Amino acid sequence: MEKRLIIVTSPPACGKTKLSKKLATELKHVVYLDKDTLIPLSKQIFAVAGEEYNRSSKFFEKEIRDYEYEVILDLAFEALHYDNLVMVNAPFTREIRDNDYIRELRGKLAEIGAKLTVIWVVTDPEVCHQRMIDRNSDRDTWKLAHWEEYLATLNFNIPENLRDPDDDGSLLLYHNSTDEMAEKDFAKLMDFFAQYD
Repeated sequence: MEKRLIIVTSPPACGKTKLSKKLATELKHVVYLDKDTLIPLSKQIFAVAGEEYNRSSKFFEKEIRDYEYEVILDLAFEALHYDNLVMVNAPFTREIRDNDYIRELRGKLAEIGAKLTVIWVVTDPEVCHQRMIDRNSDRDTWKLAHWEEYLATLNFNIPENLRDPDDDGSLLLYHNSTDEMAEKDFAKLMDFFAQYD
């Protein structure tokens, strides 16, 4: 059976983690990786560098961000040697719309007999804002204090560039603005991954 790297992605607070953990619980064989697991290491880098903890800062962008993605994907590729499904929960904000990046990622996956599935969590920005307030995390402090400025940096549009006409699992959508939408689309996701039972 073919292997798949599943990336669950969207702007922050759309519901990636809730969906990812629910899928990881329901699927019989999957390795689950969450980029947020790396946050303690990132916090230490801020501290050692004497920088304010701000994941929207120029320091984070230059010294930390890309390395977090590199590490989580290295872990994912290693896991694909031992299981057919590996799921990564991470925003991939810029990467997901970079056709060269996606082409290179698909090429690396093909070398080990794997394909890429992106699950895009579709959520209204207003819903994300409220969820960010409710989760009350220190990683969101700057974002909430500068919401309009932060919102202007995000793209909530479905990344249609990810669709591969030869792979019906290349881009899957999960509408998550209401519980009813979420339940309906979760069932569709489970139908697709049933082939891996």
